[in-house]
Amino acid sequence: QVRLVESGGGLVQAGGSLRLSCAASGRTFGSYAMGWFRQAPGLEREFVAAISSNGTTYYADSVKGRFAIARDNAENAVYLQMNSLKPEETAVYYCATGRKVVFTTKYDYWGQGTQVTVSS
Repeated sequence: QVRLVESGGGLVQAGGSLRLSCAASGRTFGSYAMGWFRQAPGLEREFVAAISSNGTTYYADSVKGRFAIARDNAENAVYLQMNSLKPEETAVYYCATGRKVVFTTKYDYWGQGTQVTVSS
């Protein structure tokens, strides 16, 4: 059974940094795409970043230059380094996996999410 578990969320001041982790289990993830999404209250879940099986990275325009996604296939893990955080980026952040990178929510498996709160 595929399982994704996010960690690393918390409370941070505007301009601060957080590093999210996603631990994957249930299959070998090296051949699959991994993505990060976020969802603020009352809003739709939105794409943040993704990384393909060969390591190509993709970012939402709003986070380019501030966020970095990386994967460790040996550890079956994906990370999201978030710098210069803004209050409007307060949301639940989700990890997802699928056969290929897409910028919609059409991924096969999702984690339960981790809360990120950015105070002003």
